[in-house]
Amino acid sequence: MKRTRLWAGLAVTAAVATGVTFWALPSPSTVRSESKAASMRSESKAPSTPQNGNQANTLLRSALESMAKQDTLGAARDYRRVLELDPKNKFAWYGLGLVGQQTGNPADAVAAYEKALETDPSFMSALYSEANLLRLSDPDRAIKLLKRAAAADPKATSVQLQLGSLLVEQHRKGEAEDAFRHAVAVDRRVLSQVPEEFRESVSR
Repeated sequence: MKRTRLWAGLAVTAAVATGVTFWALPSPSTVRSESKAASMRSESKAPSTPQNGNQANTLLRSALESMAKQDTLGAARDYRRVLELDPKNKFAWYGLGLVGQQTGNPADAVAAYEKALETDPSFMSALYSEANLLRLSDPDRAIKLLKRAAAADPKATSVQLQLGSLLVEQHRKGEAEDAFRHAVAVDRRVLSQVPEEFRESVSR
């Protein structure tokens, strides 16, 4: 199974399991870029061999199945085994983040998302999910993460809409208007998702 197909399935299933569907799903352009980003990641401490890669993929598939069954313990075990083979595997770190988020361990989740972002600073799913997790407790950090996601994929209108929404909550309406305007400029169909008070100004 190709890494992109595996990760697309992991993201969808994990998102449904944790109830963070909007944030956890990567954009189509992100999914297409995953294999390229993965191939460029730094060499891990463990030897990089075809056997290790096959084992890691098998374990990721097993974790995916466990997440679908709400078996977070089984999923976490498989993700950790992947990291024994490849300590910088961003998919495994991201999976552990979702497990932490689902089981009510936000500190563990944030730490795992940060590990994923150390390997790939523009990893959209980790940026989305960590921002969602910190939206209430640390909105400034969440805004920074969303801005990084927007910079990584300027055509991701969903990121701009979420960024604008969070900026409105923080009474930063000027910045929010800019985010909404950018989203509408990319795809005018999202205008209906912009808060009514901004629609006229951003549609000009």
